[in-house]
Amino acid sequence: MAQANEIGQHQFLITDNAAVRINSMLENDKKYAFRISVEGGGCSGFQYDFSLAEAPNDDDIEFLNGDARVLIDETSIEFLEGARLEWVEDLLGSSFRVKNPNARSSCGCGISFSV
Repeated sequence: MAQANEIGQHQFLITDNAAVRINSMLENDKKYAFRISVEGGGCSGFQYDFSLAEAPNDDDIEFLNGDARVLIDETSIEFLEGARLEWVEDLLGSSFRVKNPNARSSCGCGISFSV
């Protein structure tokens, strides 16, 4: 089950599996939050960048599922509005995946997309 988060007019979902993985990473690395940003590049035009953050930046919007914190900057949230962060484990391995309703197409790796 995902926890819906609405901050002002912004909505972003963090599934429970993603929250468990984020909490584990934050605890192990002693970081504040998991950061998602959208950058130009990748095979489809834009790509997701995942990292751990020491603290929020002035332009960050914070989304929660329990104790799991996800930070998204004001520019990136425009591309991620209504999206869902998942932690997926399958035969190919395990990774974070973004299910993004704003993406018209994405590549096979799930990291790059176009709008």
